[in-house]
Amino acid sequence: MQSPSVLAGLIGSGIQASRTPALHEHEGDAQGLRYLYRLIDIDALGLDSSALPALLEGARTSGFTGLNITFPCKQAVIPLLDELSPEARGIGAVNTVVFKGGKRIGHNTDCLGFAEGFKRGLQDAPRRYVVQMGAGGAGAAVAHALLSAGVEHLVIFEVEPQRAQGLVDNLNAHFGAGRAQVGLDLAGSVAEADGLVNTTPVGMTKLPGMPLPAEHLHSGLWVADIIYFPLETELLRQARSLGCRTLDGTTMAVFQAVKAFELFSGRPADAERMMAHFHAMPD
Repeated sequence: MQSPSVLAGLIGSGIQASRTPALHEHEGDAQGLRYLYRLIDIDALGLDSSALPALLEGARTSGFTGLNITFPCKQAVIPLLDELSPEARGIGAVNTVVFKGGKRIGHNTDCLGFAEGFKRGLQDAPRRYVVQMGAGGAGAAVAHALLSAGVEHLVIFEVEPQRAQGLVDNLNAHFGAGRAQVGLDLAGSVAEADGLVNTTPVGMTKLPGMPLPAEHLHSGLWVADIIYFPLETELLRQARSLGCRTLDGTTMAVFQAVKAFELFSGRPADAERMMAHFHAMPD
């Protein structure tokens, strides 16, 4: 009898260093699945997010089980879908698409992924006032996770003011008026903050640097970064040099993949095995 099979992929920009394919395929092998996971890198293909409709339809007609979606397509993909899970609808961003019954169904596993990392790495961290850099697809998921985890006041800085306001309006509708606001004074907000979270792509291998000036950091902060290639971003390196508690992108990367694996395969994933495999991969 032929073993069950899964064909999945990741659509995004500059994703050649992604560990996601190896995470999925290794877990599939461990469970006796025929599991193939392919990168669809719009940079490598000379495309941009305008190619998303064709890529999505091409994957569906080619027999893909589903797709993960990453920067810069997590919000652009939503109009192309037939259904959204309650999480994806509430957050306003999708990172996993399942092709099922002729439909494209959008899910969000980023929120769960960040929440698990925060619980494991910063469980007792103060949450009175937190600054978040970025209001894109990943930022929306992280913001929901932070407020769900008890952050009292979240201030969001974003290069596109309308995007920031849209996310703040969404958060306040879900969590109560005044829980989130658009940031105006970065230096002042970080000086007052208990924590700082980077959800922008600044710091990735393809976009090195920091999302804010290093002189804004102080030793009283905890600092989280959702980037995982590289695991030690410039932001985390600078924060650690000041003695800040830090959280890298490992747990979010692994636990969003755990949930996506379950959505694609219909089987529970072994989260600790996937975590061990992530750590065993070369940097």
